[in-house]
Amino acid sequence: MKFIYPAVFKETEDGTYEGFFPDLAGCTVTAETLEEAVEEANEAARNWIEAELADDEPDMPAVSDIDDLAQDKKVTVRNICVTVRFYEGWDE
Repeated sequence: MKFIYPAVFKETEDGTYEGFFPDLAGCTVTAETLEEAVEEANEAARNWIEAELADDEPDMPAVSDIDDLAQDKKVTVRNICVTVRFYEGWDE
């Protein structure tokens, strides 16, 4: 199953990058470069989604429109794609 959520990244005063997912409560990252922040965001989103899907009644949030998030020129918005494979119950 594929999930795509936008992440918002902003450069801090000390030159590092902070990122967050508006739709994934508490899912944030901090990194030295934008590239590292995007990589860490992918892992953070995967962990967040897998934890939610492990719940008996997962409640996946709606996805924000990337155009609504990219209105501030000081931020970078990237769609982060996470693929989760379900193996339980499959015959091998």
